[in-house]
Amino acid sequence: MIPPGETIGILGGGQLGRMIALAAAQLGYRCHVFAPEQDSIAADVCAGFTQGTYDDTAALAAFASQCAVVTYEFENVAAAPLAAMAPYAPLHPPARALEVAQDRVNEKSFVEHLGGRPAPWAMVDSPADLAAAIARIGAPGILKTRRDGYDGKGQWRIASAEQAATLDLPQVPLIYEGFVTFFGEFSVILVRGTDGAIAFWDSAHNKHDSGILARSTVPAPAEIVAQVPEARALAGKVADALDYVGVLTLEFFATDAGPVFNEMAPRVHNSGHWTIEGALTSQFENHIRAICGLPLGATDLAAKGVVMDNLIGDAAHDWPGILSDPANHLHLYGKAAARPGRKMGHVTRLAL
Repeated sequence: MIPPGETIGILGGGQLGRMIALAAAQLGYRCHVFAPEQDSIAADVCAGFTQGTYDDTAALAAFASQCAVVTYEFENVAAAPLAAMAPYAPLHPPARALEVAQDRVNEKSFVEHLGGRPAPWAMVDSPADLAAAIARIGAPGILKTRRDGYDGKGQWRIASAEQAATLDLPQVPLIYEGFVTFFGEFSVILVRGTDGAIAFWDSAHNKHDSGILARSTVPAPAEIVAQVPEARALAGKVADALDYVGVLTLEFFATDAGPVFNEMAPRVHNSGHWTIEGALTSQFENHIRAICGLPLGATDLAAKGVVMDNLIGDAAHDWPGILSDPANHLHLYGKAAARPGRKMGHVTRLAL
């Protein structure tokens, strides 16, 4: 057990790291951010900041030597260099979770091995591979980079084999996924403690716009809720197989044939931001509790219902209007410039 007063290291300097640090401060911990960018909105609320690249093993070791435990706020951190921190501080969640989640082929193979059902997929390393994938899986479908894609980036919709033949493929490993016919999207967010105890939050009904989460609503419609137990069972298997510690998110499509796995995120998640006001213990606080070996907090709803809307780009400029409704809970991330597709904050509303 890591007592309050110790320092928690956070790899990554974005809004998730910022909210992790705020939850840690509430419990009496100090936080130290490690990130490559000079301007870090997470570092703005932390006691310490190290600017360095994620492959600088000497800098990572020096950083970890100042921390009692290290965590991360996003999954695109190279896993191998993190071994340099092992002599100084434990890493939660484990590096193995990064290795699985940051490559879509590894991720889908891992989930299939545990009995999960992703969309039909195939590896693509050449135009011939893409043609063969479309012939086997069919079109339309989505071509994605195997690594580094998020919020709709690194993705191309393929309408037909003829269209695919005209593409100038990027020179990176790719994956082709068949379309899934679904009536809803939802996420399963759990927290797993150092003792293996697991708690789940209610699953939000998620709506996306241009590949970016726009709204999460809890409770979800009944037809989605009916698929949550099966999805939770898979998420629990994933957490146990990885000996996971912290918050873990799996996203699903709700289909007529049951839940179809989409992707996993070994971290706190945008679709769980509603838990800050809407649950008895937020995903951020429970992440801190888990990685520090503290008892987990209750994940029950704190209201009859919750709606969380992301503030994308210029939408954040309407903060006066948002605050004019006293029922709104506004979270701005402190980013200097609003750009199209950039998450600038979120607003939460409770149904009491």
